[in-house]
Amino acid sequence: MSGCAAAPQRILASKGMQTQNTAERIRERLSGIADLYHRLVLVVGPSGSGKTAALRVLAQADGLPLVNVGVELSRRLLDLTERQRALQAPRLLEETVGSISADVVLLDNTEILFASPLKQDPLRLLQVLSRNRTIVAAWLGTAHDGYLTYAVPEHPEFRRYPADDLVVVPLGEGDRAEQVQR
Repeated sequence: MSGCAAAPQRILASKGMQTQNTAERIRERLSGIADLYHRLVLVVGPSGSGKTAALRVLAQADGLPLVNVGVELSRRLLDLTERQRALQAPRLLEETVGSISADVVLLDNTEILFASPLKQDPLRLLQVLSRNRTIVAAWLGTAHDGYLTYAVPEHPEFRRYPADDLVVVPLGEGDRAEQVQR
């Protein structure tokens, strides 16, 4: 019976170590990023790959602000019409992040940026944010074969970007995804 009880503890310990390793990989990518035009680090992986857990570890350990973009932006868009939302989303996102006085800001739950009614280019929004501060953003998707992808081609929110010059920390699938470097 004690062997059965120990298995969940080993799994939790393994996940905790994996989260710590991911946080360390993000820290490594942050070194030297201040010299780049876009100070953006994308933590890329499928659902459940540990993006949120790693960002939480960084927030707690390093005292960095963590913004739940889905919650904050949807709250600000709530009273606007669909047309106004599309027009105001970039400004409201900038205001949300700009109200934080920190050189590094962590962004989680960024999926709202891909919502078809908002008619935005999510990567471009994140790049604009990263001109005046360092942004570490969770990206639900993959970095593979020189491309950064969100969703599958049949999905209305599908996006595919060349990954040249992007700073990516890939997660999931054994972390085999391509890590694009400058």
